[in-house]
Amino acid sequence: MSNAGYKVLIATDGPQQTLLQQEFPHHRFLKLPGYQVRYSRTKGWLPFKIMQQLPALLRIVQWEHRWLEDAIEQYGIDLVISDNRYGLWSKNCPSVLITHQLTIKAPFWLERIIQRFHYRYIQRFTTCWIPDQQEAGGLAGILSHPKIQPSIPVSYMGLLSRFEQGNRTDEQVITILLSGPEPQRTLLEEKILFQLQTRTQPVVLVRGLPAANTTIKAPAHVKVLNHLSTDDLQKQLLKSKLVIARSGYSSLMDFSRLQCKALLIPTPGQTEQEYLAKRCSEKSYAMYAEQSKLDLDSLLSKADTHNMVFPAFHFFEAEDLSRLLAALPVKASS
Repeated sequence: MSNAGYKVLIATDGPQQTLLQQEFPHHRFLKLPGYQVRYSRTKGWLPFKIMQQLPALLRIVQWEHRWLEDAIEQYGIDLVISDNRYGLWSKNCPSVLITHQLTIKAPFWLERIIQRFHYRYIQRFTTCWIPDQQEAGGLAGILSHPKIQPSIPVSYMGLLSRFEQGNRTDEQVITILLSGPEPQRTLLEEKILFQLQTRTQPVVLVRGLPAANTTIKAPAHVKVLNHLSTDDLQKQLLKSKLVIARSGYSSLMDFSRLQCKALLIPTPGQTEQEYLAKRCSEKSYAMYAEQSKLDLDSLLSKADTHNMVFPAFHFFEAEDLSRLLAALPVKASS
């Protein structure tokens, strides 16, 4: 948006701020603590763990709403764009919620109840932008294409990716991208490193820890990196014969942009990732495996014979931003 003449403030904290400051060193950052959701070590306990934290999370949403109102007055903010932060709405200026997850996957009747509760928060915003295409269910399927939409205006903005399209070289290297909450990130890291001991082909393991300055022991054929910049990661992905990663939506959009052959391992208990991984597998976009049943030898052999590819989705472009801003009830000042 800065290219369109807007002064951009970025509100974040923690590892996300570390990463974003590397990518956008010339922007001003405001300190806004994250939700700090704690996850369980086992899939079955995750819903109970989340429910236990729900009252505290709702208090944080209320607090960040008050924080935003103060920030609007202090910095003269004309437009708020919230990336899945449900307290960052305002009646004092247009506020946009960006989310692909209008449907939150849950068992049976519980899904409808959660959606009604969810929509109460979404409908406080001026509008909702969905990072997906409207046609053919897009990439996110029922997550971004619910049977019943919120009452506020909803616009499909196209898929988002930090990467640009590039030429693939498809070397024999396997790239493993670790990400997501602890303790599951470390549990997957340990399982993968143990199973890689019996293999010899080159592997690059990116731990997803931009603030870390330590490393771990790994087999000789495994190169371990804590983090890669956007440019370096794009180069790495374009020369990878296979990418092994979580099935978070941002990762799937990146893999689609670069046409990566992917093996998806959803975070146990995260229903969104489980749904997306299964959907990609059913549509032959990518392979899918459960963390508890991970067998790399079998999966890597299978990957050599499977022809999986993401389709040509519509990705967000500059003209899409102009379209979205023009549709706001009150035009933001530049």
